[in-house]
Amino acid sequence: MALVLLNISCDQSSKEVVRKNVVSQDYIEIVTDHLILTNVENTGAMLGFGASFPPIVKIILFQIIPVLVLMVLLYRVLTKKIIGRWPVIAFAFVIGGGIGNLIDRIVYGSVTDFFQIPLGFLKIGVFNMADVAVTIGVVMILFIGVFGKKYRFSFFDGCYTLD
Repeated sequence: MALVLLNISCDQSSKEVVRKNVVSQDYIEIVTDHLILTNVENTGAMLGFGASFPPIVKIILFQIIPVLVLMVLLYRVLTKKIIGRWPVIAFAFVIGGGIGNLIDRIVYGSVTDFFQIPLGFLKIGVFNMADVAVTIGVVMILFIGVFGKKYRFSFFDGCYTLD
């Protein structure tokens, strides 16, 4: 639970600093055109998907469904008897990051994104610390699922079991 709260506070505090100190759409080079600081309000999901959806659809897809999924995921992690340290850490990152972006959607109606890493011709989206947390968590879950000998993830019952 502490790691979930740490992820949320890191995300929310970094977004607050950006909202207060970086002008919207600004382009600040942090590491010579390899790490850009900006301030973009994303009213959709990843890469702006759904930004033009009607408001009720956005509320259902980007607020109600994520709340339900995060509640179920948090409940499953907290009530599972057989779960290892690494899966708990991975899910804490996913849950913390998810809640961080959910807070923005509910409070501000958009998610504040501020990091961009240009990779030559490859354009990646602008992201935030919640996105980083979710990505780290998902990569950990995939790594555990593929390479972990001790844990096997069952997508059908949403739990880890010992082999």
